[in-house]
Amino acid sequence: MTEFECSRAGCRTRATQQVVWRNPRIHSADREKIWLACDEHVAFLHDYLAARDFPVTVREGLPA
Repeated sequence: MTEFECSRAGCRTRATQQVVWRNPRIHSADREKIWLACDEHVAFLHDYLAARDFPVTVREGLPA
């Protein structure tokens, strides 16, 4: 496993972006969760969360 591996199940590719989200039913507005995504899976992960009505954004780059 690489230090910044994509969060998509079964993917071992190095992540390049952050999918930032929260579940408003259980997380306060200041809480954010981060999934890491490779270029191939960033849209899939974003759409998966958006379909559940979770606030979600994509940030370029990786966490510091």
